[in-house]
Amino acid sequence: MRFVKWFEEVGSGDVALVGGKNASLGEMIQNLRAKGVNVPSGFAITAEAYRYVIDQAGLREKIQETLADLDTHDMENLSLRGRKLREMIRTAPCPKDLEAEIRTAYREMEQRYGAHVDVAVRSSATAEDLPTASFAGQQETYLNVRGEEELLERVMDCFASLFTDRAISYRVDKGFDHLSVYLSVGVQKMVRSDLASAGVIFSIDPESGFKHAVYLTGAYGLGENVVQGAVNPDQFYVFKPTLAQGFHPIVERKLGTKRKKLVYKKNEVGTEQQYITKEEAQRFVLTDDEVLVLARWAVIIEEYYGLPMDIEWAKDGRTGELFIVQARPETVHSQKDLAAIETYVLEERGNLLLTGEAVGHKIGSGEVTTIMDASDIRKFKPGQVLVTEMTDPDWEPIMKVAGAIVTDRGGRTCHAAIISRELGIPCVIGTENGSQLLKDVKVVTVDCSEGTGRIFEGKLKYRVDTRSSENLPRPCTQIMMNAAIPDTAFVQGQIPNDGVGLAREEFIINSYIGIHPRALLDYEQLQARAKGDERIANVVKAIDERSASYPDKVQFFIDNLAMGIAKIAAGFYPNDVIVRLSDFKTNEYANLIGGYLYEPEESNPMIGWRGASRYYDAKFKAAFGLECLAIKKVREEMGLTNIKVMVPFCR
Repeated sequence: MRFVKWFEEVGSGDVALVGGKNASLGEMIQNLRAKGVNVPSGFAITAEAYRYVIDQAGLREKIQETLADLDTHDMENLSLRGRKLREMIRTAPCPKDLEAEIRTAYREMEQRYGAHVDVAVRSSATAEDLPTASFAGQQETYLNVRGEEELLERVMDCFASLFTDRAISYRVDKGFDHLSVYLSVGVQKMVRSDLASAGVIFSIDPESGFKHAVYLTGAYGLGENVVQGAVNPDQFYVFKPTLAQGFHPIVERKLGTKRKKLVYKKNEVGTEQQYITKEEAQRFVLTDDEVLVLARWAVIIEEYYGLPMDIEWAKDGRTGELFIVQARPETVHSQKDLAAIETYVLEERGNLLLTGEAVGHKIGSGEVTTIMDASDIRKFKPGQVLVTEMTDPDWEPIMKVAGAIVTDRGGRTCHAAIISRELGIPCVIGTENGSQLLKDVKVVTVDCSEGTGRIFEGKLKYRVDTRSSENLPRPCTQIMMNAAIPDTAFVQGQIPNDGVGLAREEFIINSYIGIHPRALLDYEQLQARAKGDERIANVVKAIDERSASYPDKVQFFIDNLAMGIAKIAAGFYPNDVIVRLSDFKTNEYANLIGGYLYEPEESNPMIGWRGASRYYDAKFKAAFGLECLAIKKVREEMGLTNIKVMVPFCR
């Protein structure tokens, strides 16, 4: 066929013909299925088909005329011209020979999968997914498309989407000629992730560029909610070097709120949003085994392409199978000068208003402008802090001039995160209620420098230290670092070092767990006592809230301590990381949830019941055993044998 190519017929050499997205799918089907990577079948409608439609309708000169002397900063005029072009293409007649080929290919898919087979219809631009550009959702995607007539309609909608406002603006910024960028359309068998889950994988850490970790996000339903940032997804990190050795190194597992899922409309084509139950929200969308399978696939894909990759996955709720539905080069860290070390340092503290997920490691400040609808972006002024629920490509004209960005929803692979990372703009995502809390605040400082995204009231002083790791003098003695915060380990580990001389458990227990280990060991007894004691009832409630995804409360302590230690160990691997066992004073243990039940009041806790003296005490021996199990898990299950143990406060 002239205008249709099955994915099995195309590969990476066919980007000009079928666009980067479809070429990548063909490449994986032909070369990676044999290595166990599942990719759904389908076909591509070629860029030649797009040119054929444009030329047959005589639209080439009209496109040039419509875009002549365009000022992309005049958003009202940009919107007017974009809308005119899209309507022009959408209503152009589809040539009969092209229409016949599309119908024939869809009928072949019906023979494979049944009548009115459900397909995803995705745009794939010929300049899309190149290593120097991120077209993150600038053209349209349509899910649960059924029947020949609807398919033909959606193909024309995809062709028209080459002239969305954000796509026009992006091409102008990047110097792409509008008439030299073409569009192919991918038609792919749908994976029934509306009955399960879907998400995004980066084969490197998207925040730090740390190349030895796979970062994976997921939420219930079709993957568009994760890609667009409509939900706060579950997050996982997997350490590649020991994964390759056969270990199970999930070094971080963070539960997202998820809130809603995108599902098929009942008895109709198209999709709709549904809110999830509290029970669903408290469960991870993937098992550990599934996370490890996807991480292995990400490594296979990265090794095949020889580049860090941005990948979309989906799980079929009917069969339980996992699939890779897209893969493209990562476009931020793969182009950075890794020798340059830029450190942002907040020099003063103010009133902390809220927190969220940090994107990047920069700091920015400015006047707050809250905009909840993309139709109102004209009121935004350069340098202001954009506060909104979530972004999609329609917001890009103002994102690129923002001083910082704050969103209610989204994970580190959502649209706001990808574009902020590419632009180098500090961004805090997933704050849940930032648009409400900040609507009456005039000026804020957005701080992403310490792993957690923080928004402070007012304009705070900060500095930027820049140096090159290539020019850092190395002394004859070993230089080992102090580390306590797992979230910064992947950044710190890229600074020349000889390992970690002191990794303290206290921050991990305080921040990742927050519950006294004895309270977790005694959980069932506390539940029984809670019926007649309001104070203990509040302790049980707080434990349930912190450990909602864990029926086994003791395992909650072991896993979270293990993952905190493991993330630090991974960041500095294979150099030694010396982990100091817990050294809380009694007053510090008492501040943990349930701590008051187990800690004595001491006149001088500094020299009191702490460190080694607790470990063999009958009142704490079992709790210390949980620390030992966490260390054992890091070394034996995750393979991070660079962990060395320090016993504190011996006397």
